[in-house]
Amino acid sequence: MTQPKLAVHGHFYQPERRNPFSGQVPPQPSAAPYRDWNARIDAKCYRPNAERGNLRHISYDLGPTLATWLKDNDPATHAGFVASDLPPHIDVPERGNAMAQAYHHTILPLASLADRRTEIRWGVRDFELRFDRRATGMWLPETAVDLLTLRILADEGVRYTILAPWQAEDSRLDTRRPYRVDLGEDRAMIVLFFDAALSAAASFEPGATVDADSFARERVSPCLAGPGFSDGAALMAVIATDGEMYGHHQESRDLFLARLANPGPDAPEWGFEITTVGQIVDGMPASEFLQTQVAERTSWSCHHGVLRWTGECADTADGRWKGPLRAALERLASAIDTVAERLAADFMEPAALWKARDQYVDVIFGAEAAEDFAKRHLPLATREQEAVFLDVLEAERWRLAMFASDGWYWDDPVGLETKQVLLCAAKAAQMVDGAAGTNLEGRLMDDLSLFTSPSSGIDGTEIYVQALSEAGRSPARR
Repeated sequence: MTQPKLAVHGHFYQPERRNPFSGQVPPQPSAAPYRDWNARIDAKCYRPNAERGNLRHISYDLGPTLATWLKDNDPATHAGFVASDLPPHIDVPERGNAMAQAYHHTILPLASLADRRTEIRWGVRDFELRFDRRATGMWLPETAVDLLTLRILADEGVRYTILAPWQAEDSRLDTRRPYRVDLGEDRAMIVLFFDAALSAAASFEPGATVDADSFARERVSPCLAGPGFSDGAALMAVIATDGEMYGHHQESRDLFLARLANPGPDAPEWGFEITTVGQIVDGMPASEFLQTQVAERTSWSCHHGVLRWTGECADTADGRWKGPLRAALERLASAIDTVAERLAADFMEPAALWKARDQYVDVIFGAEAAEDFAKRHLPLATREQEAVFLDVLEAERWRLAMFASDGWYWDDPVGLETKQVLLCAAKAAQMVDGAAGTNLEGRLMDDLSLFTSPSSGIDGTEIYVQALSEAGRSPARR
């Protein structure tokens, strides 16, 4: 009989913390004694896990915004993440340890069709440029899912993803095997549903992760005990957590992960073997994937679907500000897109503009110079037209960034995360206003006045002005 398997997945992600006007991460006193939160979490989590070789034995996704920061500020750790995707014992790229992630950590079921495609395509392309192979798996931000999102993943060549068990339509589904979701038109997505009890214990019970041997013996082994499936499929369990749990959220838990994921010859016999999600998926015959369906517009961190990022979710004390903020940014996004098409109308069709947006990630990554990118897409354009083209795409970059999930996750819009998405909105609006003579920023500020901070009582416009002031900027016009 095939031995049961355990795969551990770490979701490594930090939001875009750079001031979009300066390109620098500002000092963040709340992260003391470190300069900023990225530096603090890197010292406690990313670097230790890379140095200990933990990443060679687990599945993980490395969010592009975090990966970019690591490459610039801790290149050795970034190199450790990249090298750990295909360690020497993995000779098939499809079985690599790393998964891609949608680029800006946008809640995809809440995004427009075009934005979903761009976020997924940017995530797939960033992965290809960073890891030198095409992604076969993708982590969905907050595991937020619907069928349309899965269809786009499949269209982009992604084969599998990880979801929470409550995201399956069948509440009695056995998470100890992977499943196949039929997407129509000969498309399908393989879904691994993580073990809720094991993942919760690893994430939220500090006492459970003090001793890896005890965790394996008392928590994992009972989950994988008993006979296998009648069709011969091996029992398996997936632990999925924020990667920051291993050293940041829980001190020294990189040591726990090192022992659990790579126990060594001195470890007791646990009755299961350690593997990765990629190895599970690539090692199973198609006949062993039973079919299931996903519950539409669900996530792993909101008990009310995706309401946490769009309205008054009961998980938040006062979420009345979330709906108006999303409406304000959606209205801005629509206006930016409309003006962008108008600005580009003299030298390209709208379809060509949006195709270029999907490819602009090469410029952001640094794989292609902006000037070369413009000449490739507009071989007959003037220098002025090339400049307008690049300004439009840079505005679109920050307009996409303003939908990062962190802006809505917490209880109050006066926090760093919401101010960051407002800075991204400001950058996009000011760029378009400067190029087209419009007043999108003024309209945005009017819309932001429709909500207030639960703690301070100040409205969204004041929060916006405050965020700009802290970044050394001010509204361009009103």
